[in-house]
Amino acid sequence: MSTQNSKPRKITRREMLKRAGGSSLVLAAASSLSPFLFTGCSGGKKSGGSGGSIKVGILHSLTGFMAISEKSLHDVELMAIEEINEAGGVLGKKVEPIVEDPASNFETGFPEKARKLLLDDRVDAVFGCWTSASRKSVLEIFEENNGLLFYPVQYEGNECSRNVVYTGAAPNQQILPAVDYLWNEMGKRKFYLLGSDYIFPRTANQIIRAQLKNVYKAEPVQERYADLKQRDFKDIVDDIRKVEPDVIFSTINGDSNIPFYNELANNGITADKIPVCAVSVAEDELRGLIGKTAIKGHLAAWNYFQSVDLPSNKKFVEKFKSKYGKDRVTDDPIEAAYFQVYFWKNAVEKAQSTEVDKVIAAIQDPEKPITFDAPGGMVKIDPENMHTWKPFRMGRVREDGQFDIIFEKKDKSGNVELIRPDPYPRVAYNKTCNWIKAPKKGVIELDS
Repeated sequence: MSTQNSKPRKITRREMLKRAGGSSLVLAAASSLSPFLFTGCSGGKKSGGSGGSIKVGILHSLTGFMAISEKSLHDVELMAIEEINEAGGVLGKKVEPIVEDPASNFETGFPEKARKLLLDDRVDAVFGCWTSASRKSVLEIFEENNGLLFYPVQYEGNECSRNVVYTGAAPNQQILPAVDYLWNEMGKRKFYLLGSDYIFPRTANQIIRAQLKNVYKAEPVQERYADLKQRDFKDIVDDIRKVEPDVIFSTINGDSNIPFYNELANNGITADKIPVCAVSVAEDELRGLIGKTAIKGHLAAWNYFQSVDLPSNKKFVEKFKSKYGKDRVTDDPIEAAYFQVYFWKNAVEKAQSTEVDKVIAAIQDPEKPITFDAPGGMVKIDPENMHTWKPFRMGRVREDGQFDIIFEKKDKSGNVELIRPDPYPRVAYNKTCNWIKAPKKGVIELDS
């Protein structure tokens, strides 16, 4: 019998199956239950509470069509953890990474691996995902089990969760300033919107349409989508030739970029004729394009490039190449994946605990935001929405697959400006994140 001050202990899936005594009928029934019934991750003692290490999860595709982008995030997160351990660990303990490969499977791979990390391995944080499809597939799992996900890739916004720290760009830190640059600095008026067929490209294009309409009184000349695994872009490139845009705004993701840029080159569409401005193509993806297509001159909008001229970045690039090979490169998601591990470390040390609620409280403390001197410059977490303050940069592709930085958004003093993240840009939405009275679980309430 429980007393007034006691609470019934929630049991994990593993414990429930163990209690079933091996009965095949009971096991089958238990396995079919909703995974959200098993909330042991938030109930018992976490890995930081005892023992010699603190467990964290790494959840990136190492195989499948997204491995071209995600493997490097896995690599740099391991490098950051190694650095932290060499410097004494966190709270006097070593950090133990548990690596899972969801194999580019958004429907089952990511959810299954997320549940394993939270419920079986009982990790204190997870660094993972790339596409919004993968993040959306695990979001409810993290919220229901009070886990903490650090997500390192630019995304479409329209989301705020207390269980996610967003270290990639929000729309107002990449998409919107990219359109402004193309319109105001390059004089582009005929936008061809092209993306992979999933959440991020479709929502990004919705935002771009709103920006073109509400700010510039214009409409895109075309909007097309390709399957994430698509390899044949002849029909789309034929349509581009027919419509004759003066810029292609691309949200194509993964290794589909290789046949897309190749098809453009095969049809004589070079950057001086119709430039592509990509927000999902960086130095790592370009490794597969060097020498194979006329990529020179095309554009990409990011917050970081390997060519950023800072001592901290040169040290970072040298270490990454030394560890993983001279042919390896860094890029924007790689940098975010790197500094988000340090974000977590700094938040844990501020909270003096690995417990998720205490770490989140440390992140949401407006008096002392979590900061880090990243390779591309100082970054910090916004306490109100748990997104990251970041700069904006536009790059032009060189023949060697690196970028010349042709534009950096600067403040009135001439310094590179840190843009406050806004996951609900006013040009497209009439709502904001309100973290002042955030609930302890679930997606936050929105101010209309």
